[in-house]
Amino acid sequence: MMNRKLVAALVGFALASPAVTRAQDAPVEEQIVNQMNKVFGVHAGFRANHAKGVVAEGKFKASPEAAGLSKAVLFGAAEVPVTVRFSNSTGVPKLPDGSSDANPHGMAVKFHLPDGSDTDIVINSLRFFPVATSEEFRDLLAAIAQSPPDAAKPTKLEQFVSSHPTVPAASATVATPDSFANEAYFGINAFVFVNKAGERQAVRYQMIPEKVVHLDKAEAAKKTPDFLMEELPARLKQGPVTFRFKAQLAAAGDSTKDPSTPWPDDRKLVELGVLTIDKAVTNSDEAQKKLLFLPGQLTDGIEQSDDSMIDVRNGAYAISFSRRNP
Repeated sequence: MMNRKLVAALVGFALASPAVTRAQDAPVEEQIVNQMNKVFGVHAGFRANHAKGVVAEGKFKASPEAAGLSKAVLFGAAEVPVTVRFSNSTGVPKLPDGSSDANPHGMAVKFHLPDGSDTDIVINSLRFFPVATSEEFRDLLAAIAQSPPDAAKPTKLEQFVSSHPTVPAASATVATPDSFANEAYFGINAFVFVNKAGERQAVRYQMIPEKVVHLDKAEAAKKTPDFLMEELPARLKQGPVTFRFKAQLAAAGDSTKDPSTPWPDDRKLVELGVLTIDKAVTNSDEAQKKLLFLPGQLTDGIEQSDDSMIDVRNGAYAISFSRRNP
């Protein structure tokens, strides 16, 4: 079952922490949100990152193979309703959808379980994360903030990138899709599935569309500023969109705590089921302000790995939520 106390505690922490800590003593999750606000600006009512998005609804139907990996109720026989939010990167709500800064695109899924609880996944189009730790992510954001166009060379960002080759390597894995429905999304963090026999298996998520269609920079630049946000609701009026939800299985020696280290492509993939999105939410802008997706909001049969970034993401998202819903 979703731990509702987790959500309450995270939001409570987010509301309380700015008043009792100085900036340099703040928890790393708060420092990350503060750095995002420096890079992207503060936009009332919007997320610190992935500010621009669109919300839809649908259902998830598990495959028979999924139950062999995890006893989680969403992998049972019954269909599970879902709420899905697609988004652009950055905390800039008016960023054109075709901008390269809008990459990576995000997909967050809230599974509404039969007992009234929820469990979430928060994934994006990066194949792996640019850095290994939350502290390095904070430092990357700080380097961006300290590297305006007129900054002396080498800039703080150039210096950071030169010592962190995973940053350009991760960036090279993304491009602008022609539709949120034609993009593949990946989980950067590892989780642990536990089945009814108590067997444990580390996994990373993949959400694979019927086809992947990317635009080159010139094509993307010609698109209207809100083409992705407008295309999905229009597409759904013509029929549903489907994704195949998969788990990549870790093998011995694969790191489960370093999100910047991808697992080899030959690792086994297991079909977890089909996610069907069939309608856009009517008032998406208002709906998404009240939605909080937490990667650590889990259910029995799915556990956190030893990746400490999961807890930091939980905290950062809660802080961002508290600031847009004071």
